[in-house]
Amino acid sequence: MRLYVYVLEASEVPAKDSYVKLKFGKLKSKTRILKKSENPVWNEEFVFRVHDIEEELVASVFQYDDDFNMGFFNSSRELAGRVRVPVWSIVAEENQCLPPTWFSLEKTKTFKSGFKYSGKILLTLSLHGRGHDTVTNHLVCTNASVEPGYSTEIEDFHDPSHDASKMKIPDGNKLIKTIANRLEKLFNKYEDDLRTDDSSPTSTSMSEYEDCAEEFPSTCSFEEAVETMQSEYSEDEFPENLQGGILVNQTYALSPKDLLMFIFAPNSQFIRDLAELQSTTDLQDGPWTRKSGDISCLNRVVIYTKAATKLLKAVKATEEQTCIKADKRGYVVFVSVSTPDVPYGNTFKVELLYKIMTGSELSLGEETSHLVVSWGINFLQSTMMRGMIEGGARQGLLESFNHFSKLLGQNLKTLDVLDKDSFLTSLETGHKSDWQLAIKYFWNFTVVSAIFMALYVILHILLCEPCKLRGLEFSGLDLPDSFGELITCAILVIHLERVYGMVSHFVRARVQRGSDHGLKAQGDGWVLTVALIEGVSLASLDSMGFLDPYVVFSCNGKTRTSSVKLQTCDPHWNEVLEFDAMEEPPSVLDVEVFDFDGPFDQFTSLGHAEVNFVKHTSTELADMWVPLQGKLAQSSQSKLHLRIFLENTNGVETIKDYLTKMEKEVGKKLSLRSPHRNSMFQKLFKLPPEEFLISDFSCSLRRKMPLQGRLFLSARVVGFYANLFGYKTKFFFLWEDVEDIEVLPPSLASVGSPTLVIVLKNGRGMDARHGAKSQDEDGRLRFYFQSFVPFGVASRTIMALWRTRTLAPEQKAQIAEEQQGQDGNYSQLEDAGAAFLNVESAKMSKIYSARIPFDIKSVMKMFDGGILEHTVMGKSGCLNYVTTPWEAQKSDVYERHLLYKFNHHISIFGGEVACTQQRFPLGNHGGWVVDEVMTLHDVPFGDHFRVHFKYQMEKQQTEPCSCKCDVHMGIEWLRSTKFQQRISRNITDKFAKRVKEILQLLETEISLANGNPPR
Repeated sequence: MRLYVYVLEASEVPAKDSYVKLKFGKLKSKTRILKKSENPVWNEEFVFRVHDIEEELVASVFQYDDDFNMGFFNSSRELAGRVRVPVWSIVAEENQCLPPTWFSLEKTKTFKSGFKYSGKILLTLSLHGRGHDTVTNHLVCTNASVEPGYSTEIEDFHDPSHDASKMKIPDGNKLIKTIANRLEKLFNKYEDDLRTDDSSPTSTSMSEYEDCAEEFPSTCSFEEAVETMQSEYSEDEFPENLQGGILVNQTYALSPKDLLMFIFAPNSQFIRDLAELQSTTDLQDGPWTRKSGDISCLNRVVIYTKAATKLLKAVKATEEQTCIKADKRGYVVFVSVSTPDVPYGNTFKVELLYKIMTGSELSLGEETSHLVVSWGINFLQSTMMRGMIEGGARQGLLESFNHFSKLLGQNLKTLDVLDKDSFLTSLETGHKSDWQLAIKYFWNFTVVSAIFMALYVILHILLCEPCKLRGLEFSGLDLPDSFGELITCAILVIHLERVYGMVSHFVRARVQRGSDHGLKAQGDGWVLTVALIEGVSLASLDSMGFLDPYVVFSCNGKTRTSSVKLQTCDPHWNEVLEFDAMEEPPSVLDVEVFDFDGPFDQFTSLGHAEVNFVKHTSTELADMWVPLQGKLAQSSQSKLHLRIFLENTNGVETIKDYLTKMEKEVGKKLSLRSPHRNSMFQKLFKLPPEEFLISDFSCSLRRKMPLQGRLFLSARVVGFYANLFGYKTKFFFLWEDVEDIEVLPPSLASVGSPTLVIVLKNGRGMDARHGAKSQDEDGRLRFYFQSFVPFGVASRTIMALWRTRTLAPEQKAQIAEEQQGQDGNYSQLEDAGAAFLNVESAKMSKIYSARIPFDIKSVMKMFDGGILEHTVMGKSGCLNYVTTPWEAQKSDVYERHLLYKFNHHISIFGGEVACTQQRFPLGNHGGWVVDEVMTLHDVPFGDHFRVHFKYQMEKQQTEPCSCKCDVHMGIEWLRSTKFQQRISRNITDKFAKRVKEILQLLETEISLANGNPPR
């Protein structure tokens, strides 16, 4: 037996912020807090299990105070008043239901208020469940002398001034003792204070979700209950999948009943294992109960605590599971999940629909079952966070049911589920002919009335005899003889005109706007098949609501068009559209719905959408509802039902052919990556299994601070991943989202490396905006990548993939020519100073020559970018010293770039220095030549000249362990100035001393590294 308590409202409560706390035995529950109201209205329902009619319900009204919420004891509530209602008083009522009754609240000593009156509360109480009739017969019959007005006098009953003689106590010691005890408790002063009332938070989580469903007898199992439902066979079809999408779509080598028992049986080991896998705790699965209404169904409640994530703490979830269908064709279980503890958790419930259907028999006669799990969200209240809630729920459900599918696949044998051929065949057989469409279109009042009137007039003409000429008539011209005849002719002409317009419209729609339904794909490669099922709530521009919709699909520059459905806002197409085989996998499918007005009329768009193949799994694409974008479509909540299949008909050969084509664009051999490498790439960015990695480069992402990571390039996406001390940064965007790619010259900010800037189109790639350095005034995201190793190969690969994915053939040819010119310009930029390295030696003078007592191998470490070079240059006054690796330019010629700043002891201007060095062997003498071009920035007249150095190291024939080093220097003037002589003298003197100091530091550091003290 259960006690239902309805807390409706309160009146004249001396507290503006209040809530009600209910206590029944050891069970407690409370309402929500209502603020700024002395007459709060809750309208909330609570359920408690009754074990003894001697128990009483205590309803306490509390004042909530935010000001004391941060106190030491966190006491933010104060008891304003309470009322006690014994259970036996409810049993005495007619139908054991106490109608809405006002109860006076008794003020407590602990409540500090200037009001003497604590107000009153409106409650409704009722008893239901087993034991109901027994209690009724025992108390109501023996208490038959109770006045019928008792239930309406409850307010006075709780007043201490009430005259107890109004109630006649019947004979019977037991009943007298019971009533006397209840009256004593009601009239005594309250001995419990606030602390006692709130001392224990104990409550049973199941009490809030119990209903009047009958539990099975102990001898009845869940399997027997399901068999009972199967005996009540109904012709109801399986419900449609929920519109959120499909989470699981798989066939198992198991009978539908066994699969149902495996997942939903009480104390299922599969559910226990799944809870352990997902770190779910406090799992409580209640017993299955049965409801009998219009249909028979089974219910149970499952409560658990979901594990904490990075964004959310551990939250309590409650699943209300209902088996709504059980017959020979399969089973359907509907699940409603509530998580009130998450942000905005009271505004929505997540809904799941499990459909376990009978599959086709295997060759050996084994039964199979087809499991489809779909999801949706039921918003209980409107909220501006709808999009965020849907996105978070989708991500959480995908992760959860990924574990569900994997664990189920480990325990059961799976079969192929996406039976594309059988599904497409069923659509072909269900496609209506033109005659069927014509009958449906023309079967309306306008056409039928026009035909009837035309036949009536023709029959009238045949039956009439020739009449005499009247009025202005003459032979061959018969005019109407009355206004009635004139009106009849006008109506007939209007009807015929409308029928003619309908016929003309139908012919144009069926002939001039032909459908691509039935056209088969040509060639081998990536074949895209789109099954257009239906549309829902398409927006109409016509005031009459007439609409003739058709759909245009675009993918990789190719289009397919559906047929026109006449005069409907909820069209059913059931058409299959196939795209010819493509060399590269498609990234997006553009969908647009139009209203047909004729072949020469301007098309009217009813909404558009984009299906991203990268962000959807094959299971989701196999059955999805696509919401349309646009003002009209969004206001009408228009949607299309699609089933999309993408398959590679030529297998791995298609990928190899694509890589071969890209090799010509890139100018580098591209090899097919290993399956393990591709799998890691797909898992890293959560990409579908058809995505394959082409190349990847180590680089740095430039934002406020450079972030070293790796750039991944595939046929459809550009992805970046970095892991800095456990802090992971990853994002990706489509090649189709890229609007432009720029190359910036080396600078101090780019650490001496060229920078590749990828600019996205306006409004695209917003999921990756956390990786963008900036967003320009046009709303385009800009991504800066630098420090590629090597830069030339990386830039050519990126450019080639972008051109291949986004541009038309003529545009590709044009940009290729422009790119060649840009590559030439960039080569001049990248070779900064290369044109000056061949300055005649006569223009350069020797500024230093020395014998170094170390072999050439040790001396050349000064030019390898290692610890020795950084130590020497740091001690010589160079700040922020950065070098790039040596890159081969041609045979035996290598090049690198340097970037640093002088400290103020060397130059008071502290200018930035950019250098380009080339090294090559010195003939057959075993020596090396290092040429250097230095550019000084942020110094006076720095743009007027460049400084050239030539370091020549040769072996000493007489002393093999030593080498000779000669340093030459020259100044290349780009523009003349009257200070040219003074600047030349200053630079020559300064750098002569500096070169000598650097070489002396080199000798010292080599000696220390060899363990020899410097001389």
